[in-house]
Amino acid sequence: INTVMQSCFFAISEVLPREQAIAAMKQAVQVSYGKKGEAVVQQNFDAIDAALDHLHSITVPATVTSKLELKPTVSGDAPEFVQQVTGRLIAGEGDQLPVSAFPYDGTWPVGTTQWEKRNLAFEIPLWDESICIDCGKCPFVCPHSAIRSKVLDLDHAATAPEGFKYAPVKGKEFAAETQISYQVAPEDCTGCGLCVEICPVHDKQNPEHKALNMVSLESDLLEQERSSWAFFKSLPEYDRTLVRASTLKGAMLFQPLFEFSGACTGCAETPYVRLTSQLFGERMVVANATGCSSIYGGNLPTTPWTVTTEGRGPAWSNSLFEDNAEFGMGMRAALDHQWDEVREKLQMMQKEIEAELGEAFVEQLLSRDQTSESGIYQQRQAVEQLSERLKQIDSDEAQLLEALIDVLVRRSVWIIGGDGWAYDIGFGGVDHALASGRDVNILVLDTEVYSNTGGQTSKATPRGAVAKFSAGGKTSAKKNLADVAISYGNVYVAQVAYGAKDMQTLKTFLEAESYPGTSIIIAYAPCIAQGVDMTENHSRQRLAVESGHWPLFRYDPRRREQGKNPMQLDSKAPKIPYADFIQGEGRFSVLMRSQPEVAAALQKQAEEEISARYQHYKRLAEEEVTA
Repeated sequence: INTVMQSCFFAISEVLPREQAIAAMKQAVQVSYGKKGEAVVQQNFDAIDAALDHLHSITVPATVTSKLELKPTVSGDAPEFVQQVTGRLIAGEGDQLPVSAFPYDGTWPVGTTQWEKRNLAFEIPLWDESICIDCGKCPFVCPHSAIRSKVLDLDHAATAPEGFKYAPVKGKEFAAETQISYQVAPEDCTGCGLCVEICPVHDKQNPEHKALNMVSLESDLLEQERSSWAFFKSLPEYDRTLVRASTLKGAMLFQPLFEFSGACTGCAETPYVRLTSQLFGERMVVANATGCSSIYGGNLPTTPWTVTTEGRGPAWSNSLFEDNAEFGMGMRAALDHQWDEVREKLQMMQKEIEAELGEAFVEQLLSRDQTSESGIYQQRQAVEQLSERLKQIDSDEAQLLEALIDVLVRRSVWIIGGDGWAYDIGFGGVDHALASGRDVNILVLDTEVYSNTGGQTSKATPRGAVAKFSAGGKTSAKKNLADVAISYGNVYVAQVAYGAKDMQTLKTFLEAESYPGTSIIIAYAPCIAQGVDMTENHSRQRLAVESGHWPLFRYDPRRREQGKNPMQLDSKAPKIPYADFIQGEGRFSVLMRSQPEVAAALQKQAEEEISARYQHYKRLAEEEVTA
């Protein structure tokens, strides 16, 4: 778009001679898009030439003759605030709103991306229930939470609109005749096709046909899928205490509490964020570093973080780039302080409380195991009982205690940000958090470059990659953040790549959150700033792992107490040449074209580092440990 608009601007304005302006533009295109490959450069050249060939004058009528009326920006079913404020902002009319229209304390309604209905996709995935194996991979990889799964009974199925698809669910954990449905939100899907790419099922009679297939989004299909999505949304969520969260199919039955964000089509960061919201969102507190995840996670005017029908969901906030770890640590400290205060007041009022709720109620409330969904459910029920009892007690202490008792349900604190934050600008705070031993979970969305600010080099950028501030290829190695964390000995540390090994990713998130101390997950996330096609997101992750560029492992200090080695290496030794990985990425290939000798030397050094790093982790995983 920018090249087309600029070429028209120079042709019309004549601020420079036309030929001179177009030549300068094409030179700028070569510099800006060269790392994406010659094909992309040529496409931009063609766009400039075609724009100039089709540039023509249009006479604006003196009066309006059209009788078409613009549709409302948001649905009439949206909440009042969304219609009166959010909708006006989306329409570009924010400057017309009075200050009184906005929240006085700066808090912002959540779950508002669902009202945007951006309709970006030309094609959407359609589910073929006749050959689906219920693996759960498609919602697991969806960057925008646009395809989801739910189970339903036959009574609900009987009320489904025409065209709504469902099939008997597979698995002994479900009641007889339970059905399952995989449904896309047609107006919220971005059409990336990653769900179809990851689908492992091919029709035996027609191998090109899968259990998910991209279909052109014509008006009839849009209306049908819109109706199906509305019905799907009305179905009740499955009981969390019955879900086998350790399986992809089970975990994907949890409602995503992060949906329809403004992230790039095919984004590799958002699946990690969405997964976290599904597993822990009802009790999740998020400190988000400035960067891509704060922009698509907290941009004005809409918010992708949302809540359940009971009103539970993540509490999210963003401070600065450089202090996010400290910000999250402060959240943990505040929650711990509230817990101590509640415990003290409960013990002071124990007799009054237990006179109605029974002996040992307070002790059970303070000691209940909340490492499972059933334990958390039982704790919530007990907290509700306590709330009702406190309302019956007429005292200041009872009122203060009632205001704080929600903290008795175990909170899951997450400190989230990109590699620019974790490796560079906020590393001091990250290191402080790692050394603290506090129960916080750090999620590093590692794109190996400053993505949000335009693709600058970070300490996570690998040797030989071209980025802003390393135009001749980065000459130093990627910082090993995982080793820094492992060196403390009491930190849960893992590296994951969901597109390469999904079950390892799911297992890591469950283990990290359950660890009673500090955990850090370093998550590989291919990015357009790397010069890759995001429809190839998963294959890029697989090649990164298979080449040894991104080893997968989990370091769990709890295993040492069991006489086991805390280090588990989840990926095998490099099995493909490093060149097979880097030649498909613009950040490396641009240097191969411009300075082949430099690229070759840096590649050789990188290969030696990859081999040494794998041997290092292999030795760690093979060390004998005594309890």
